[in-house]
Amino acid sequence: MPHLVILYTPNLDRPATDGGADMGALCRRLCDAMLAVRDEADKQVFPTGGTRVLAYPAAHSAVADGGAAGLAAGLGDDYAFVYMNVRMAQGRSALTHQRVGDALQAVVKAHFATQLATRPIGITVQVDEGHEVFDGKTSSLHPLFNRS
Repeated sequence: MPHLVILYTPNLDRPATDGGADMGALCRRLCDAMLAVRDEADKQVFPTGGTRVLAYPAAHSAVADGGAAGLAAGLGDDYAFVYMNVRMAQGRSALTHQRVGDALQAVVKAHFATQLATRPIGITVQVDEGHEVFDGKTSSLHPLFNRS
């Protein structure tokens, strides 16, 4: 049930030459990073068939002061924000949580390096562990990865 959901300001959908970010490429990189995380027993933390990364631009947004501080600092008023939340099933160790967070944070820092250096942007990576009160699954995807 590892789902990473990304909410972001729609100004990041512009071309990279205009301050945008390739969100599709970010999704792939984050998914690959999740699949590479290993626990203390060197087991893959997230099942291949169940790992999903979904990104959604916000239909409406307001960030910080609307741009006044960015203009005063010479960075412009085109603020951007990215919120990432990965939700994991219960039972993993604190070390595993840290490894997941560190892996995602490394991808984010590399992907947004240009934006972090040239524009006001805020990025949050959050790892949550959930207690499911109902967990129904229907999948023809998982069998692809469970073959011997």
